[in-house]
Formats: sequence, structure tokens, C-alpha cells
Amino acid sequence: MATMDIQVPDIGDFDSVGVIELLVSVGDTVRPEQSLITVESDKASMEIPSSHGGVVKEIKVKIGDQVSQGSVVVVLETASELAQASPRPPISMDLKTELPPAQAKFHGVAPNSVAASTGTPTTSIEVRVPDIGDFKDVAVIELLVKPGEGVRLEQSLVTVESDKASMEIPSSGAGVLKELKVKVGDRVNIGDLLAVLEGSSASAPEAPTAPAGPAAPAPVDKTAPASAPALGSPAPTASAPVPAHDPSAPALKAPHASPSVRKFARELGVPLAEVAGSGPKGRITQDDVQAFTKAVMAGTAQTRAIASVAKPAVAGGGDALGLLPWPKVDFAKFGPVERKDLGRIKKISGANLHRNWVLIPHVTNHDDADITELEALRVATNKENEKSGVKVTMLAFLIKACVAALKKFPDFNSSLDGDQLVLKQYFHIGFAADTPNGLVVPVIKNADQKGVLQISQEMGDLAKKARDGKLGPADMTGACFTISSLGGIGGRYFTPIINAPEVAILGVCKSQMEPVWDGQGFVPRLMLPLSLSWDHRVIDGASAARFNAYLGQILSDFRRVLL
Repeated sequence: MATMDIQVPDIGDFDSVGVIELLVSVGDTVRPEQSLITVESDKASMEIPSSHGGVVKEIKVKIGDQVSQGSVVVVLETASELAQASPRPPISMDLKTELPPAQAKFHGVAPNSVAASTGTPTTSIEVRVPDIGDFKDVAVIELLVKPGEGVRLEQSLVTVESDKASMEIPSSGAGVLKELKVKVGDRVNIGDLLAVLEGSSASAPEAPTAPAGPAAPAPVDKTAPASAPALGSPAPTASAPVPAHDPSAPALKAPHASPSVRKFARELGVPLAEVAGSGPKGRITQDDVQAFTKAVMAGTAQTRAIASVAKPAVAGGGDALGLLPWPKVDFAKFGPVERKDLGRIKKISGANLHRNWVLIPHVTNHDDADITELEALRVATNKENEKSGVKVTMLAFLIKACVAALKKFPDFNSSLDGDQLVLKQYFHIGFAADTPNGLVVPVIKNADQKGVLQISQEMGDLAKKARDGKLGPADMTGACFTISSLGGIGGRYFTPIINAPEVAILGVCKSQMEPVWDGQGFVPRLMLPLSLSWDHRVIDGASAARFNAYLGQILSDFRRVLL
């Protein structure tokens, strides 16, 4: 017996990709082309296959590691004659590489990408809007490709925006873009024609019986019979294909789904761990993700994040609660009126704010913080870093101050889950951003691990994405505490509504100079109004007062964040 290092093959234009899933364990027998790990770049997820067969002796990577071409993934124990044989060339994940039709199909590359080398005639491929859940008349807000460009399988073609989210629509085929059938501002629905590709018309030969490694399955044809295989999948054999890993194994706790399904779930903001799989051995399919999304939209299902703080809505609204019905008034009889639809963001936020205000017992504490020295530090910092282009705002200092307060008072960094309190060990801070379309809440992740300058840079980037309507679900989820700042506008105090499932929110208004008694006389000090709303089911008045007082101490002497 001999040992062999299995390395990451050529995966295209990616310098470093993160390991997100281990598909084998030490002691497993691995076949050639069997998937070993799943990696993820900023553009795609893919599975890395084994170039040889053998028994896994050692796994050289763990979840979270960054790997690149040539990195050793596992060490296999192989037969000596196999080890002496020349290893076959690594599989290239660059979709521009020319492959024979059978190999192209086997690796998830549409046959049209090799038509030039095989002489196969080309044909037109229509790409239509897939099933994206209960969305109708979604608007096209961005075109991501141009006629004449080469398009890969699953490459995004356009960005659309509904009342609830923005998402990119991927291509169900590969080839050269012949014609784009939509323009910015158009509204599309499921089944509408998006684009026409020029691709291969030849049928690829039957795929090998070994399971495909990095293949990215194409979306299933909804019109085909249930027993029909997905386009680009290996032809069915007498026995069902065995997945590359056992989802019931205790070491593999990640949801059992292919990279394309994981990507699809991330685009829709679906928590994959909560989706029941209907495929072999519980594998989650694209249909399962779509069904889960439709159930949540219809109100027949809830994610755990929502269920932890909200009970099912009472049918009938105010009537069922014994309240008077909403008054019906013909406003036009009193004078001229104009009607216009609520904006997308207001429709979404309105329903959430209503739920949070009704279900959470809000209490708000008001206080003032002396930020005279902190403002001087902010001004000096901006002068010193003028060439960097990063402008530090008071909100960046507030985020760091709130992290320190959350560490001292952990109940404020928690969420209710039934009769249990979930105390979070991470510090993701949301901040309300004003946009032309309404208020959104981007999230600074791991704010405790970042300095004020880095936080300012990320806030600027997220605020720009918010103004451009480019924020994705990942940019607006995971917060454990939110800050709503009206400092650039005005006002004195207000009552911010808690952003469930958080248990507190800080509101700040415009700072102003005030005379403050220092024991001998009145001196001018810059005072910042603070308004802290908190959930009385989790937090009591004494804790809230201490939190506000401690926060004020940090803001008046920022050196305290180092303690």
C-alpha cells in the first residue's frame, strides 16, 4: 500500500476559496471522481473531486480553511500499483476549457461550449424566468450580460426586484448570447422569455456511471414527468445513485444539498437547515426550496427566527380581535386627492413594524451623553486620514461603544426562543440607512473584531449599496442589536421600534451644545440624546438604566472601550 496526496485542481480564476463542507471522513473508501469537499468563492460553490480511488487516511482541511490550486485536500491510502501509475491530468473548472461532449456534460458544461471543436451544429436555446416563488410582475433593474458575450451555465443574466427582495436570474443553458429579450424597467413573470442563446443542438452521450464531481445541476424542467432526470444529470441506472456523503453521519451536520441548490437558497434568503429534503436520503432539491418559500409567503409556515418571537397572526385582523373596523372614508368628497402606491420597502417594513409593536412590550429610556471630547477625536481622525477617503462618523464610534455595552450587559445581546433566552456570542450591529426608497437596515458583522476606521469603511460601502438598491439578504440579516440615527436630520428624542428578534434598539438624535453644570459653573458641552427601547419580557428598568448610563460613560471617555 502507498499514500497519495489529493490536491485541489484548476478551479478557474479563483486565487483562494473557502471550504464550507467536508463530504468524507477518515476511513471512508473513495472512488475516482467522488466529491471530497465543497468550496465557495464570491461567485459560486463547487465540489472538489478525488483524482484517484482509495481509503481516506487523513483530511488536511477543515471548514473555514482557504484553499487554492495545488492545496492538499486529503491523503489517500492506495494500492501500490495505482500510486506508481501516472495520475491523470487534473480536471479544470474553467468553463472556457474545451472538453469532449460526454466529459462536458459529465462536468456540468453545456455541450455547446465545445461545439467548435466537434463540428456539432448549433441551435437557439431559450432562457426563461424560473420559478422564483410567489412573485408576480418583478421589475428588471439591471442587465448583467450583453449580446455576443459567452454565457456559462448558472451565470446570472439579469437582476430583478420584487416587493420583498432583489435577486439575480441565472441562465439554464450555456452558449453565446444571441439576443436579450428584456430591458431595464420591464416586468417579468415565471416563464417569460429572458434571452436567446446560440448553443449546441447535439445530444451528449450517456454520462459515466461514477458520480459527477464539480457538476452544477441545471434547473429541473417543471413540465417533465416526475421520473424524468434533470437536464445535465447522469442517466438513471437500475439502482438509485448514492450521494457522495451520508447526511445522517454525525460529523456532517450541514444540510444535504448540491452547490447549485445552496446558491439558490442563499439568493432567496432561505435557511436551508429548516428545509425538509424530498430527494434520495433527504437531499434538498430546488423544488423543496421553492415550496418552503411559498409556504412562508402564504403564512402556512414560519422560519425559526420569526417563530421565536411571533405567534401566528389572528385570522380576520382587527375584527377578530374585537376592534372596530377600519373607517372607510371617501376623501374626494372633501377636496382634491391623489393616490399613489406605497413603496416596496415601506410595504415590507410596515408589516414587520406592526407585528413588532403589537407583540413586543416596548419601554423606552431617554438619556444624554457628553460627546465633546469624542467629537474632537472624530474631527482630528478625519483630518489625519483625509487622504484615505474614509470619513469617520459618530455612528462608527457608537457601534464600538454599543459592542462594549453589550459585552457588559449580555441580556441585551439575546433573543427569546419560547421559554429560553438565546445569548449570542457574536456582535453583529445593524444600522438604519435612509435611501430614496425608504429605510433599510444593513448589518456590520463581527463589529467587536473591527476598528472604527474599518467600520466606517464598511458602513460607507453598505450605505452605497442601499442607495443603489443592491443590498442582498445576507447584508441585512444576523443583527443582534440595531442603532437608528437621526443625527443628520434633527429632533430631540423618539421611540424606536425593536427590530425582532432582537430585544433592544438604540435611537440617537442630533447632538447640540448645552450649558452643563460642572460643580463650579455652567460650561458648554456637546450633548447627544439617546433613546433606548427594550423588550420588557427580557429586560427590566434597572438593567436598561444601567445600560444607558454605561453607554454614556463610554461615549464621554472612549478609552473605556479598551477596558
